[in-house]
Amino acid sequence: MRRNSAPTRSTLPDARYQSQTVTKLINGIMKSGKKSTAEGLVYGAFDRIEEISGRRGLDVFEIAVRNVTPTVEVKPRRVGGATYQVPIDIRAERRETLALRWIRDAARTRNGRSYVEKLAAELLDAAGDQPAGAAIRKKDETHRMAEANRAFAHYRW
Repeated sequence: MRRNSAPTRSTLPDARYQSQTVTKLINGIMKSGKKSTAEGLVYGAFDRIEEISGRRGLDVFEIAVRNVTPTVEVKPRRVGGATYQVPIDIRAERRETLALRWIRDAARTRNGRSYVEKLAAELLDAAGDQPAGAAIRKKDETHRMAEANRAFAHYRW
């Protein structure tokens, strides 16, 4: 039998914007414990967004996260020797985590330039009137998979 799960610790808001979501992005970008470097990258990207679009970096970031956030995903379930991809709703905390992870990974895979430029471009793409970019494609792909496997939704438990 499983033991009690560890209590979830709250994330402290970041220094500049007082936003927990920005802190989660910074923590996701951070490598080898270099938090100040990660903060510099994120804040640099937000400043670059303000230069390019004239809109506040935090506002663009929040719109981008909202556009990239998935609502359903598929999970494999074994039923009588066959494995089905069963669509399930995602809880709110995981939705945000997936959105931030997809934005981070999409920015890393973009070509050329510095990470600041790549992150700014990905956020602007995701927050546009016609959302685009690799993170949006990942969300759309996940939703398409869930839609295609809707016939197996009754295996949810």
